Amino acid sequence: MLEKLNVFLQKYIAILTPLSLVLGVFLESIGHQLLFLVSWLFAFMTFSGSLNMKFKDVKIFMKHPVLILLSILFLHLIMPLLAYFLSTTLFDDHLLTVGFVLAVALPTGVTSVIWITICKGNMPLGLSIILIDTLLSPFILPFILYIVSGEKIELDVVSLIFNLLWMIVLPTILGIVVNELSKGDIPKKYGKKLAPFSKLCLFAVILINSSAISPYLKDINVHLFFVILLVLMLAVSGYVFAFLIGRYLLKDYSQMATFVYTGGMRNIAVGVIVATTYFPGKVAMPVVFGMLFQQVLASVFSKIVMKNRVSNELV
Repeated sequence: MLEKLNVFLQKYIAILTPLSLVLGVFLESIGHQLLFLVSWLFAFMTFSGSLNMKFKDVKIFMKHPVLILLSILFLHLIMPLLAYFLSTTLFDDHLLTVGFVLAVALPTGVTSVIWITICKGNMPLGLSIILIDTLLSPFILPFILYIVSGEKIELDVVSLIFNLLWMIVLPTILGIVVNELSKGDIPKKYGKKLAPFSKLCLFAVILINSSAISPYLKDINVHLFFVILLVLMLAVSGYVFAFLIGRYLLKDYSQMATFVYTGGMRNIAVGVIVATTYFPGKVAMPVVFGMLFQQVLASVFSKIVMKNRVSNELV
């Protein structure tokens, strides 16, 4: 039963994600009352997604240090600079600029492992990038946000760091410890059973937090259209640039596929939590709208990545 539910949720995730967002907008009052659940739901998602990780995954850093550092720079320097340039050029709105930068400066998404598996990427490399980036995110993300927000927005950096530690780092370490101590038995027994609940938690987080942008969606206008359009442009750019870097610099197919998804996907749920907790609601708009495109683009680029694999094999 649970496996069938998981297959269903995975198959229609590109539809259920925006549906959760729309429901959250219409159920604004209910969403606000459930905000206290968000950190717990996300901690569970992180724990569930970390059950297959091992501390030895970090050892691959010794084998591919340049590639892993390139991934970190791509996620937290190249894409934030692009987002800052485009948002300040197109919009004269500091809150939106912070939102766009936050949307792309987030740690890479744990769900990227699903697409790395589908595209036959380098899973140990992918897990190590996710693990290292996750452990660094409580320090990198507040630093970036502090620089971008400046004195115009008062940011409680210490509180943000502790919140990220609670939602990402501690559940990740707990998941790894459970995997190590059980020698992989618990993930094998309960990993698949937890998978559908993890996805349901994701939809719940989206639904609850999207209530924060409800006031901005009640008046659909050209400005909102261009906000969504820039979100789409940045999302596509992340995948395209990651693909081009992987295709022409890395050349190895498995590394390229891994770089595409760790570079293209973001942990948007944590971004929504950060935006709604520490900033005015408008900052959450670019972050939440990213949920509309992430899984759809992942599916589209899986075809492009796999086609590149076939062409390499033919050569």
